[in-house]
Amino acid sequence: MHRIAWKKVRRVLVVKLRSIGDTVLSTPSLIALKRFLPNAEIDILLEDWVAPLLDGFAGVNVMTVGPTFGDRMRTALELRRSHYDVAFNLHGGTTATFFTRASGAKHRVGYANYQYSFLYDHLLTSAADFWEAETVHSAEQQLALLGFTGVPVDYRPKTWLAVTESSKRAVDEKLESRIFDSSNLALLHPAAAFATKQWATENFAVVAEFLENKGFQIVAVAAKHEVHILDALKARSHVPITAFNDLSLPEITALAAKAKLFVGNDSGIAHIAAAVQTPSVVIFGSSNHNHWRPWTDAPNEIVYEEFPCQPCPGYTCEAFGEPKCILSVKSEAVFAAINRVLDVEKSGK
Repeated sequence: MHRIAWKKVRRVLVVKLRSIGDTVLSTPSLIALKRFLPNAEIDILLEDWVAPLLDGFAGVNVMTVGPTFGDRMRTALELRRSHYDVAFNLHGGTTATFFTRASGAKHRVGYANYQYSFLYDHLLTSAADFWEAETVHSAEQQLALLGFTGVPVDYRPKTWLAVTESSKRAVDEKLESRIFDSSNLALLHPAAAFATKQWATENFAVVAEFLENKGFQIVAVAAKHEVHILDALKARSHVPITAFNDLSLPEITALAAKAKLFVGNDSGIAHIAAAVQTPSVVIFGSSNHNHWRPWTDAPNEIVYEEFPCQPCPGYTCEAFGEPKCILSVKSEAVFAAINRVLDVEKSGK
């Protein structure tokens, strides 16, 4: 491994493919790189559908790749022409490795456990080794790759997203047409990637009633294909709920920033809320709450029930046949977490 002559570095590539939460959790690394290299070009490669999430993220160029083989080849050629000095693979998948290598960067940084690790010339054994800690957050796992090469990361920046004027305006218009007063919103996200991470919709309906009694107006979001969850939420709750399943990612960001509280499952939307400093309560099931909890300075709580089989991949429940981890979370525990978060937020003002 050759030391990186950072004073000579002019262009850096960050490869971070995959989902909403993964993208949000890459922002601390982008912040650290921009602080360390204020005059360098910092590019991040994202999948095209999630790229709008970084709209307005100053000082970082967003590059995108589509889903087809042709898309990938065109992106690889574009990367090759960009003459990168350093490339970080924050993801680890084989496609991300392909792009890291295709960039032609002199210094290619990844983890020793990556498949095809021989294509890298800077390999870190593990984030736990770097931080000298037993548990490591996803944001810390990514920051460790930077710190390993000499980028200052000890201050561990938190996640951050910009709220663009256009998305803020669009959300305000949509709310004005459906809500009389949107000054005290609570945002719910009752959907999740897997059943092992999705708290029961009827429980969210009860949470909506709890929040309405505290003076909140309730807004819920989900994706287009999850409209049935929003319909069930409205049907089972005894309070009005304004639901959206057609917001863009920048609009969800703007809505989360406008909300006074977020309550939802462990998901990318929860990370969006954290990144705009919205107080939050996040409900966990099968996933690793130490690794995926909100990475924010805003008041936040996580709610979960401990099981010896946690964490697990989450596709199915191998231990019980049904996801007892998420099914065992009680509404009262969520209520208590909401009260604590609101108390902290109130005392901080």
